[in-house]
Amino acid sequence: MVDIFSTFDDHNFVFFSYLIMWVFSLASMCVVFSLKWVSTSGYDEVINILRSTPGSGANGSVVMGGFHLFIVGFFLSLVNMNMSGLIPYVFSVTAHLSVSFSFGLVLWLSLIISSYCYNFLVSASGLLPTGSPSALAPFLVLVETVSIGVRPITISVRLVANISAGHIILTLISNSLCDGVFTFPIVVLMLVLAIEIFYFLFEFGVAIIQGYIFCLLVSLYSNEHA
Repeated sequence: MVDIFSTFDDHNFVFFSYLIMWVFSLASMCVVFSLKWVSTSGYDEVINILRSTPGSGANGSVVMGGFHLFIVGFFLSLVNMNMSGLIPYVFSVTAHLSVSFSFGLVLWLSLIISSYCYNFLVSASGLLPTGSPSALAPFLVLVETVSIGVRPITISVRLVANISAGHIILTLISNSLCDGVFTFPIVVLMLVLAIEIFYFLFEFGVAIIQGYIFCLLVSLYSNEHA
């Protein structure tokens, strides 16, 4: 008796949804970062890909130490948060702007503060492209400042829009499937069921890709660190 947007209301779900999300995140991180394998195998190659891919864009941040490992761990947690929303009665936390914006703002602001504290002149000089005309310098600095300032908003809105849109479409298809169990012809019912299964599998890919894009953008932002 509620609308489709009630999918994103955590008051309609059980408390164990948060427990499931954190258990999945911690379990996957323990598997990926474990060093107990004594021989190389195909599974080891998959683990190494998961270690290297999310933080592959953070090549210039030499002074930041373990930032690469942090990006890998955050990528696994973000993917699990995205996928946990596909479990029935589990709250999709990344579909809320408050959660995604908190991630984007903290990561972006930490990189900005760290860069300016480490070398203020080099960080400030990045606001003006090399070889720019002197007459356009104030305008270019303003444009670059605005473009850097909206980064946490853009990466957060991108994540929220993709996760929430997919869940809304899944809800619409499932509602149609439930309403048509006793009314649709068998052929139409099987077609709707096939669409639901296909889109559900498609959402698994979206959960992984959106987590990868979010972490990749953060890694690219870290390359501008002084």
